[in-house]
Amino acid sequence: MKSIVKVFLFVCLAVNVSRVMATPEPNVDKNGVGIEGYDPVAFFTDGKPVLGKEEFHVSYRGVIYRFASAEHQAMFEKAPAKYEPQFGGYCAYGVAQGHLAPGKVEAFQIVNGQLLMQYNSRARDEFNKDQQANLNAAQSKWQTLPDTNK
Repeated sequence: MKSIVKVFLFVCLAVNVSRVMATPEPNVDKNGVGIEGYDPVAFFTDGKPVLGKEEFHVSYRGVIYRFASAEHQAMFEKAPAKYEPQFGGYCAYGVAQGHLAPGKVEAFQIVNGQLLMQYNSRARDEFNKDQQANLNAAQSKWQTLPDTNK
């Protein structure tokens, strides 16, 4: 009997830990496309949003990313974690504040080699007032945010 209780408690603990450690679903459109169909590599190589093409795409961590060229697609496939937007493509400042807000490509920024989306230029400006503290806050809060998309 004691072993059954121990197993039950272990399963309950494992379920609760998995709930705490789960991250929200990524910010995608109804077709599962991330960052509004823009090429994640272009933010790094071109320094601006460039719309991806349907023929160049990759599915990574449940998100379909589109690319402007086969070259960008190959770069992403070689190192996807380098190019994917942080925090599921949500507004980094919103995550730092403890909530999910959609990220907009026109308010992107690259911080410490990471692609961050912001809701708008005002959110980006607020984030940049204390960039490292906000980045640290977003990283610590990301895994505990409730998924409001379900």
